Amino acid sequence: MFDSLRKKKTDASVLSDMVSKQRRYDSLVRALHGDIYRYAYWLCGDKQVAEDITQETFLRAWRALDSLKDDKAAKSWLITILRRENARRFERKQFDYSDVEQEQLEDVFSSTNEEQTEQYWLRKQIGKLDIEYREPLLLQLIGGFSGDEIAQMLELNRNTVMTRLFRARNQLKDALEPTEVRGKANG
Repeated sequence: MFDSLRKKKTDASVLSDMVSKQRRYDSLVRALHGDIYRYAYWLCGDKQVAEDITQETFLRAWRALDSLKDDKAAKSWLITILRRENARRFERKQFDYSDVEQEQLEDVFSSTNEEQTEQYWLRKQIGKLDIEYREPLLLQLIGGFSGDEIAQMLELNRNTVMTRLFRARNQLKDALEPTEVRGKANG
């Protein structure tokens, strides 16, 4: 009789824990799915791949949800999972290189309106940044993270992150300025 009662209490406790975990997960997905998808899209530039990476990120988050101790850190926790999942993509992928240069492929894109053209151009300039500058910049712009949060996610010193952000912005600024303006300013 006591074993039966103990089993019912244990079953009820397990069910309660599962429902609690599901609610926590659902609220996490509702609150952060858009941000995680946008960051994934910025990383890969392909909607389908971004959806896949986002889905895998949330799948891994479900499996490891008990390791998230502070819900306030959920966004950076998910970004970290996403970055690792994106890196796994390249570990598994065997690239098939061709004689066609990447620049030629990118030039095929054409835009019908000015705003799309500007967004494409800016995205292309950000894409040209070295990964060490691009990644902190995207985490700040797309993810809305502070220098301290970015440092923690990338496992870097805060000063290093701030320097990289400064250099990334300067490189973009230089790319935005016409070459004549830069030449006149320098003398």
